[in-house]
Amino acid sequence: MIDEATLYDVLPQALDTFDMPELGTPFKGKVRDLYRVTRHKRHKLVLITTDRLSAFDRVLGLVPYKGQILNELSAFWFRHCEDIVGNHLIATPDPNITVARVATPLPVEVVVRGYLTGVTKTSLWYRYDTLGERTIYGYELPDGLEKDQPLPEPLLTPTTKGGPTGHDERLTVDEVTERGLVKPALWQQIQDVALALFRRGQEVAAQQGLVLVDTKYEFGTLENGGLVLIDEIHTPDSSRYWRADSLQSGTPVHLDPVHLDKEFVRLAYADEGYRGDGPPPPLSPDLAVQTSLRYQELFETLTGRNFGGATYPAEPRIRQVLMARYLDGL
Repeated sequence: MIDEATLYDVLPQALDTFDMPELGTPFKGKVRDLYRVTRHKRHKLVLITTDRLSAFDRVLGLVPYKGQILNELSAFWFRHCEDIVGNHLIATPDPNITVARVATPLPVEVVVRGYLTGVTKTSLWYRYDTLGERTIYGYELPDGLEKDQPLPEPLLTPTTKGGPTGHDERLTVDEVTERGLVKPALWQQIQDVALALFRRGQEVAAQQGLVLVDTKYEFGTLENGGLVLIDEIHTPDSSRYWRADSLQSGTPVHLDPVHLDKEFVRLAYADEGYRGDGPPPPLSPDLAVQTSLRYQELFETLTGRNFGGATYPAEPRIRQVLMARYLDGL
């Protein structure tokens, strides 16, 4: 693990953005910069995972080595879950690079929730406790539930991907097909796959003393119509993880579990009174460093490997790798 002092030193060099005109014009997401590259009539995606951290649908700042952790951890999980569903991964030629098959993204993201928790306005706990709702995402929840308790069974809560407001819109399971977003047979397959992936993630996490609380999946289809998992899987950006020993019997309900994920940032912002309304305060250096330490802990706990940070600044390293592969046809 990279120590705290080193993280403060490299924070000014964290990877904010990546531009390489030789590969074309990138599409810049919240965290990844994507290039669609065509060589010898073959189409591939090149994804550069940056150190940008987004929450509340906004980029808050940079976290050292975050991009590397997400990229390498996704590759780890893609390999562990490829018997359940195929994925877009071709290669990871650099700690921050994924070369992937081109797939048509489906207009729906699938969130699987295993616990009644969360601080954002779309979370189950916020809607259950603060708003007093009992019908949430089309599911009926009884009175008397406590924060951070497991749900009787995982719930599928789909969302659109940036609706008319520019933000994800909540959907029920039935609305996905009622609105014609995904065909019924494919949507049933996606639901089955998402629940199977979540079960696998929970099993692997539990073996390492962790709880996979909830997660988000994105799917796409290949030219032949085949379903594939895209983007990322079971990372601390797309998932909540708790240390299992922080949920031991007798723990007071007012104490939050120990988070090894982006919820750590959301909770810090919520403690300062920010829950997504208006411009967010910038990510402080202290919070960025502490987040990096937690992401590293999660990486090491799940993979059983020591985390070694790739060379900073990252852009020259990434450019060198891509130029070599660009000239070689990727």
